[in-house]
Parts: sequence; structure tokens; C-alpha cells
Amino acid sequence: MAQHSFSEHHAKTLPSNLSAPAFVDVWRTRALVIGCIFSVLAVLLGFLSGDHWNHFLRAWLHGYMICFGFCCGGMALLMVQYLSGGKWGLIIRRPLEAMTRTLPLVFLYFLPVGIFGMTFGKLYIWSKYADWATALKNHQITNDQAHAIHFKHAILNPVGFWATSLIVFTIIGTYIFFLNRLSLKRDADPEPHVKYWQTKFENISGFGLLLFAIMLFICVIYWVMSLDPNWYSTVYGFQFLVGEAYGVFALALLTLMALSKADPIKTAFRVTEQHDMGKLCFAFVMLNMYLAFGAFLIIWSGNSPEEIPWYLDRIRGGWGVVATLDFVFHWLLPFTLLLSSNLKRIKSRLAVVCCIMILARCVDMFWLIEPNFPDAARNLHWSIGIFEYATVPVALISFWMAYYFTQLKQRPLVATNDPHLAQILEPEHAHA
Repeated sequence: MAQHSFSEHHAKTLPSNLSAPAFVDVWRTRALVIGCIFSVLAVLLGFLSGDHWNHFLRAWLHGYMICFGFCCGGMALLMVQYLSGGKWGLIIRRPLEAMTRTLPLVFLYFLPVGIFGMTFGKLYIWSKYADWATALKNHQITNDQAHAIHFKHAILNPVGFWATSLIVFTIIGTYIFFLNRLSLKRDADPEPHVKYWQTKFENISGFGLLLFAIMLFICVIYWVMSLDPNWYSTVYGFQFLVGEAYGVFALALLTLMALSKADPIKTAFRVTEQHDMGKLCFAFVMLNMYLAFGAFLIIWSGNSPEEIPWYLDRIRGGWGVVATLDFVFHWLLPFTLLLSSNLKRIKSRLAVVCCIMILARCVDMFWLIEPNFPDAARNLHWSIGIFEYATVPVALISFWMAYYFTQLKQRPLVATNDPHLAQILEPEHAHA
């Protein structure tokens, strides 16, 4: 293998077995058990809530968006790594590839959103009241909603929703297929051909990353923003794009630190790379803060009656508590903790920060989704249905994690045909 060609002065060599350790099977089993338990709880709450499963579907959308972010955000970050290079990309590549290969499950998660949420009008008011004139006459929607549904009908319609979603999944699936296939071909190449593979992945990733950003913006409009057809924002897509990277990087780093208890990651994952990834986490936290605060500041300074209700729905009627928790756990705590250089070098402490970031991403998604509905806007209501957000997303994410762990077992955890491999096998005190 490629590791035998390295110079003898390297203190470490990769073990002969590069597969994921056996305890990954234990992780998968635990994830499946948790998913089953919370699925039962979610169904029971659905029967007890008496709200025609409305909160169940809202919570399903919440869980779907988190899993979609992990899967497709993993693809985006993988392409960023190919474009930027660096040692951090070598060690994180296989976890990111495993995330991308969960796309079939993510697509299955999407189907209830499209079938029940849109086709049967359970989530999207523009689908439920497509005949806006009659709905307005019967006082089922407001004048503003009727105007938005009528004005945006060219985009917000069932054909556009399904066509766009299916095209996006097809394109993303194609990119995931080739990125994973070429990665295996690169490892199987008997010669390094470093420049050839670098150029090939850069060519694929450059246009692919731009295309994904455009597709994500469109999908976010359909899947989340259109829950409130009156709302529009030019930075909304960027917030989701950075938010996905925020969550994906935390999950990938958490995975690597857990895998570092055994070979092969134990040999390849140095404190140097851990510290570098901690700094990248810090960068995504700052960028996330910048976009969120920038959007709020522009709308606050503009003081437009067409824009400020979206924020009022999310800070009044008890929602201010959730907004405060979102600020504390999504930005303030990670930002403050990741300022410490020592923390980024201690696995146990950095793992806590990563868990906070993932949890905060889920809270933020709740804050973005639930207040779009009339019964929840400016009214943080406590009901049986609202607890679906504590069961359905947990079930979906748990099953997704089980599939993710399955994919981790499918391939070697370290890519061997890479020019940075020799560097990460250097002694820790060596210049990196």
C-alpha cells in the first residue's frame, strides 16, 4: 500500500486494517434503539394531540431539514475541501463521504413533506388555499396572504414544488455518486498521479459547489420560507448554507474524536489536525453570527411593515425565551469556548462544544419553522402536539445516524493515495 513508500524517519505508519473499529456497530445499534423508542413516542403523541397530526408533520419537516443538512452539507463541505486542499481534508474526507451516501434515506424523509405537507396542504398555506379568492372571501386567509399567494403563484405551485425538488435530488445524487466513485478510484490508482486527481476533483467541485448553493437557495424557499408566503429575504439561503456547514463540521469532528479511540484514526488524527478543525468550527460560528445579525440589523433599520412581523412572530408571546436560548447556544457559547486554544486541543472539551453546536442547530430550526403557523406565531403554546418536536426529529436523526454509521463501515477510514498522508503521519512535534 501507499504507506510502505514513505521515508523511514516517519514515527508512525498506518495499520494494515483501515476499516472502522467494531464499536461503530454498537453506535449503530444504539441509534436504532433510540430511533425506535422515539418513533413510538411520536406516534402516541400524534394520536393524543387531537390536532390532525399537524404538529407531527411540522416536526417531521424539522427533522428532515436537519438530516438534509447533514447529508448535502457534507457534500458541500467535501467539495470545499477539494478546492481548498490541506491536511484537514484528508482525515475528514471519509466521514463526509459517508454522510453524502445517506441521500436515499433523506429522500424518503422528503416524501411525507411533499405528499402530506404540500399535496394535501397540511404545511403550506399556498397549497391548501390555491384558490386564494375564495379563501379570502371565506376569511380563511388575510389580504396579505391572498396577495402573496396570487403574486407568487408562478413559483409556489405543486408542479414547481415537485419538479424542483426531484431535479435537485437527481443532481445532488449524481454529484454524490461521482465524488464517491472517483474517491475509490483514486485510492486504487497504483501511481500517485497527484496533479491529475487534484485537477479532476477541483473541476468537479468548483461548478458543483456553485450549483449546490443555487439549488439550496431554491429548495429552502420551497421547503421552509414558503411556510409563510409573505416572507422574503435575500440572505435566507446563505444562512442555511452556512448553517449546514456549521452542523456538518461539528458532527464530522465529533465522529473523528470518537473514532480516535482506536486505529486507524488513532494513528492518523493528530492534535494538530484537531486544533485546525476546531479553528474551522470557530470560523463557521463567526460567519453564522455575521449573517444572522446582518439580516436582523438590515430589517430592523429598514423598519418595513412587510418584514418586521417575521421577527415579531419569533420574539413575542414567549418566543423571546427560545430566541435567547438560540443566541446563547448557537453563537455565544461556541464563540466564547472556541476562543480558547487549549480547549480545541482537548478532545473531551471540544466534543462538548460540538454537541452544543448540533443541539443549537436543532433549536434554531425549531425557531425558524414553528412560528410560521397561525397558532404558534407570537404564541409559544404548550400542548401535547408541541412535544412532537422532542420526538419526531430525534427519531429521524437517530435513524439517519444509524445509516451514517453503516456507511462508515463500508470503506477504509483513511484515504491512502493522498499527498498529505505523509504529513499527518509525522511526529506531533514536527512542523505541520
